[in-house]
Amino acid sequence: MCDHDAKKPLARFFPPEGEAASRTSSSRRQRLWELPANTHCPVIGVCLPLGVLRKLVNKGVRGQALADDYEIHVGAVAECANRNRISNLLQDALDQRYALVLLRFKDARSGEAVMQLWRQAIAQGDVAGAFWAALTHPRSDFLVQDTVLREMHMIQHQAGATTRIDHARYLELQEENAALAAELAQSQQRHVRTLADKARELEQVQAQLMAARAELVARESRLAFLQADMAELSASVPELEARTRLKQKLDDAGQRLNARDLQLAQLRQQLAASTRQLDALQAARPADVMVCEEDAAEAIAAAQLVDKTLLCVGGRSASVASYRCMTEEAGARFAHHDGGQEHGADLLDANLAAADLVICQTGCISHNAYWRVKEHCKRTGKQCVFVENPSSTSFSRGLRQIAILAA
Repeated sequence: MCDHDAKKPLARFFPPEGEAASRTSSSRRQRLWELPANTHCPVIGVCLPLGVLRKLVNKGVRGQALADDYEIHVGAVAECANRNRISNLLQDALDQRYALVLLRFKDARSGEAVMQLWRQAIAQGDVAGAFWAALTHPRSDFLVQDTVLREMHMIQHQAGATTRIDHARYLELQEENAALAAELAQSQQRHVRTLADKARELEQVQAQLMAARAELVARESRLAFLQADMAELSASVPELEARTRLKQKLDDAGQRLNARDLQLAQLRQQLAASTRQLDALQAARPADVMVCEEDAAEAIAAAQLVDKTLLCVGGRSASVASYRCMTEEAGARFAHHDGGQEHGADLLDANLAAADLVICQTGCISHNAYWRVKEHCKRTGKQCVFVENPSSTSFSRGLRQIAILAA
C-alpha cells in the first residue's frame, strides 16, 4: 500500500453491498478502474515493471514524462481511479502480459477455486500474474480480494527482507570478488612472467634449431659436392669400380700368399729339424729308428701338400669349416663339393679338373658323384682317398693318408 493512500477512510475502498453483489454475480472480469482503490497501488507496483510503466505513461501523455520513478508510480495509481487513456493502456498491458495466467484462472467457478489457484501460484513463486487474475476474476468477492491483498502485502514484506539479505550477501560477494580479483591479477602477473620466460626459452631453442638446420644444410651441401666430384672422377677413369675390386682381390691374394710363404717356411724348418733328428738317431735301436722314420715320413708327406689344391667331395656342411682349417694348416688350398645335394655335376667336373688331390667321403654323396670321382681320378692318375665316415677325425686321417700318397 502506498503512503498516498495510508490516511484514506476505509469506506472509500469498498463499494456498497449492492454493487459488490452485482459484481460477484456477473461473468465479466473487473476492469482496473472498477477494482477497490486500495488494490491500485499493489497492482501497479507488482504487476508492471518500472520501465514498462514509464513507457505506458509516456504513451498516455503523448510525450516524455520528466518525473522520477516514484512520481510515475503515484500518478499511474491516481489515474486508475476512473477510466481514462492511461487506465485503458494499463488495463490492456496487464491483460496482454498475463494472458496465459488469466486463461488458467478462467476455469475457476467460485471464490474458493480462485483462492486455490492463488495459493498454488504462491507455492510456485510466480505471483504477479496470479495477483492480477485473482483480483479481476468474476468470482472474486471483496473477501477474496482483501485476502489476496493481505497475503500480497506480507509477500512484499518478505521480499523486502529477502532483498535486504540478498543485498548484504551481495556486498559480501563484492568484497570476496574484489579479493579474488586481486588474487587473479597476481596470478595473471605470474602467468605473464612465466609466459615471458617460456618465450625466451623458446627463442633460444628456435635459434639452436636454426643453427642445427644450417649446419645440416652445410653438411648436405658438402656431401653433394663430394658425390659430384666422385661421380666426375669415376667418369674420368674408365672401369674405376672394376679396377678397385681387382685391386682389393690382388691385395687379398697377396696377403694369402704371404701367409702361405710363412707357412711354407715353417714347414721347411720342421722338415730340416726332422731330417737332423733322423740323422742323429741313426745309431739308435731299430724300433726307435722305425718310429722316427715314420714321423719323418709324415713330416715329409705333409710338406707335399703345400701349394696343392685339395678337393673334398661330400662331408657334413657343419664340418666344412673344420675341413678347410685342417687343409690350410697343412699348406694346401681347400675346395669343396657337397656330392650332388645342391652342387651340380658340372661344378663337380670343374672342381675335379682344378684339384691336385681328392678326398671323397662316400657316406654322404650320390652314386653319380661317387662314380664321377672314381672315373676321373683313375683316368687322370690323381691321388684319391675314399673315407666312409663323414667326420673331422676321418677327414684328418684321410688328409695324412693322401699326404703320404702324394709324397
